[in-house]
Amino acid sequence: MIQRFICAECMHMSSSPNPTVRYVEVTADNHGQRVDNFLLAKLKGAPRSLVYRIVRKGEVRINKKRCKPDTRLKTGDLVRIPPLRLGSSRAAGPDPDKYRWLEQAVLHEDDALMVINKPAGLAVHSGTGIDIGLIEALRMIRPQHGFLELVHRLDRYTSGCLVLAKSRIALLALQDQFSRDKGDRMSKIYRALIKGRLTQDRRVDAPLQTTRLDSGDRRTMVDACGKPALSLFTPVRHYGDQATLVEIDLRTGRNHQARVHAQSLDQPVAGDDKYGDWAFNRMMKSQYGLKRIFLHAYSIQFEHPLTQLPVMVSSDLPGDLDKVLQRMKA
Repeated sequence: MIQRFICAECMHMSSSPNPTVRYVEVTADNHGQRVDNFLLAKLKGAPRSLVYRIVRKGEVRINKKRCKPDTRLKTGDLVRIPPLRLGSSRAAGPDPDKYRWLEQAVLHEDDALMVINKPAGLAVHSGTGIDIGLIEALRMIRPQHGFLELVHRLDRYTSGCLVLAKSRIALLALQDQFSRDKGDRMSKIYRALIKGRLTQDRRVDAPLQTTRLDSGDRRTMVDACGKPALSLFTPVRHYGDQATLVEIDLRTGRNHQARVHAQSLDQPVAGDDKYGDWAFNRMMKSQYGLKRIFLHAYSIQFEHPLTQLPVMVSSDLPGDLDKVLQRMKA
């Protein structure tokens, strides 16, 4: 007899001596979701590498058929999840209490979505060498949420406003907004410290192309054959001729857009080890104590996916970046 579990129920990796196969019926909330993300939400604390491995080996089945990590689920699908037997030290999984502090980072929350103030250094999701990212941590401390997904992403060492959806309907509506060019109803504004003195507003309308290197790393560059990309730079404060605190209004959402467009002005973001200026970065670290990229997702505005009312959320510069500015003023 097949056991069926509603997908909103929390499923954990078993530490029992005889874990059994589980079958999960997909509900409307998970319609259209990739099976790898579905599994990561259900197998609390499981590393992404483990999820990919059981999918590749054919241990995960959808309606008795093999699948790929990017297979999209449909309402009513029956997903077979294999028993996962782990050693006793791993069976308990990560301790949710280690991540309870994230509750204090919530900037806005309602029934459809959450905006969190992502700290620098915490990846948004697990990956190579990273077992637990922000989304996995939130799922651990919020097991009551049957659905919790990233709407967009921030780089690991970028801090600030990050939006998550609590339902499939909200996710699709928000992703549709974020994928379109920004306007009056949708905006993403970053604060960054860039090299040199920016004396006036600058409009950077330069297409961007992202390529994957042999190492697996992604790099973005200005390329006439790339996707359209528009950024608006506004100076906020000058620090002599050394640097300028700017606001960057991203009118499109390309990979590393703010960083590459700053580089195209020959005024790269301070602390950027990929697109930045080595000598400038060294000076900012030795003289002012900058230990990471000076880039912060300062504010975000969008249309609520259910009420269509405007949502506006902002986050002040975190303490580590504010201290750098205080030292530069001294």
